[in-house]
Amino acid sequence: MQAVLKQEALLLLALAIAIAAYGAAGRLTGSGLDIAVAATVVLVMAIICASQRVAFHAEQLAHRLGDPYGTMVLTLSAVLVEVVVLGIVISHEPSPTLVRDTIYAAVMLDINGILGLAALMGGLKHGEQAYNDDSARTYTVMILTAMAISMIVPEFIPRDRWHLYSGFTIFVMVMLYAVFLRMQTGPHSYFFSYSYPEKRRRPVAPQGRKRSTGFSVALLIAGVVLIGALSEVMASTLNVSLEHVAVPAVLPGIVVALISASPEILTALRAALANRMQSVVNIALGASLSTVILTVPIMEALALYTGQPFEMAMTPVQTMMVLVTLVVTAINLNDGQTNAIEGMTHFALFATFLMLSALGL
Repeated sequence: MQAVLKQEALLLLALAIAIAAYGAAGRLTGSGLDIAVAATVVLVMAIICASQRVAFHAEQLAHRLGDPYGTMVLTLSAVLVEVVVLGIVISHEPSPTLVRDTIYAAVMLDINGILGLAALMGGLKHGEQAYNDDSARTYTVMILTAMAISMIVPEFIPRDRWHLYSGFTIFVMVMLYAVFLRMQTGPHSYFFSYSYPEKRRRPVAPQGRKRSTGFSVALLIAGVVLIGALSEVMASTLNVSLEHVAVPAVLPGIVVALISASPEILTALRAALANRMQSVVNIALGASLSTVILTVPIMEALALYTGQPFEMAMTPVQTMMVLVTLVVTAINLNDGQTNAIEGMTHFALFATFLMLSALGL
């Protein structure tokens, strides 16, 4: 029991913060700007702690279930966290651009931030790092296709016909995901793997009794519920903070994207430093694809249900950044090896994204 409590320290910390936040909810939103800003920061950190444990238990389930169910659990758990936070924030302060800004920020963070920093650090340590270039090409072309259909074409759709195109978008995204999942877990699964040279390893001491599948499922569900509870209070304190502070319009989207991507950042960096670039490619590009191909149909379905459309068409600056990012990705990840220079080009684009966001563009 003591070992379980120690391992779930982050989840328990998030639970304690949630209890305290609900007990002092009125004071957090009614005691001035400083309290609201501080509470928002603490609550975001608590949500990140809970999402770390959700990702851990989803990974445990993935190992036990195997493909295709393991891949589905990992993907759906990450998207579920994002959708829960998005839905709650929107319910408190309706924003027609929040979904668009979150997906855009997630793609910039995953590809330029995570992949760029991992390739840079891994390249400085190991030189060139090998991976399966089939996976990079598949991910890149699917991300470009999905973003063009869901976030570029809507700019040209008449306002009175948005519901027709929303329904079409849902159908196409589901179809793309079904084909992709079939490829990733079926006859083309070798696209997404790489055979590393075997290394001599020290014998590992036997581990304690493995936890049951039901235990992991229970804690995964508990983590998602806790994230929802924390997001409910965080949305209120965030609204109070934004009312009194002039911040870039894309900032809420960046916050939601950071929450959903936080478990992937450390995992990708550890993989790069261990010279396992295939894992980095799968994490960074796979997370970007999942964000677009799964979050879009869920939120479009919500828009159809409520009758209130979201502004999904990207701004000219956002469109330019996405296209440049995917062109650079296609060029860099075309030869089966990454290096520090390629990592630096992506990280420079990530720094540009942050600068443009700070300028309100």
